[in-house]
Amino acid sequence: MLYVGTTEPIPRKEWVKEAPGICVRNLIEYDTEVKKHFGSPEVQYVGSTSGCGCDFPHVMQQNGGWPIFDDPEEDPEYKATIHHNRQELVKLLRMTSGETVEIYGVWAGDFAKEPIIHEEISLDIMIRSDFYFKERGYYRVKVSSNAPQ
Repeated sequence: MLYVGTTEPIPRKEWVKEAPGICVRNLIEYDTEVKKHFGSPEVQYVGSTSGCGCDFPHVMQQNGGWPIFDDPEEDPEYKATIHHNRQELVKLLRMTSGETVEIYGVWAGDFAKEPIIHEEISLDIMIRSDFYFKERGYYRVKVSSNAPQ
């Protein structure tokens, strides 16, 4: 699940099974604990075209690292899906009003767990095909293009 902290709310958009796209919703009682990890006044859930965060590029921690097992030849449809979701997320974040947004990717039910890593990146990094959100990774993302590489 992907949560985004911003200075102003991101316009809400429902996930529609018949026309899947990026969705944005308010926190609900179930996931409200995640807000403790953010300094931003607005925290919202952002879902991928699958309705959850599964179709955002992500990796799970294993043996102290985040190995990438994707093989582009193995599943080109999945690669196209995460590429599309990556682009749509970056487009959504470019429309926010602040210079920086916060992102925390966490498994459902782990909302209170502290992030395993903290990284500062730019949208230019996020759009790259080799970028994957790390399990329980907290990101400060520079929306402008002159951010740390």
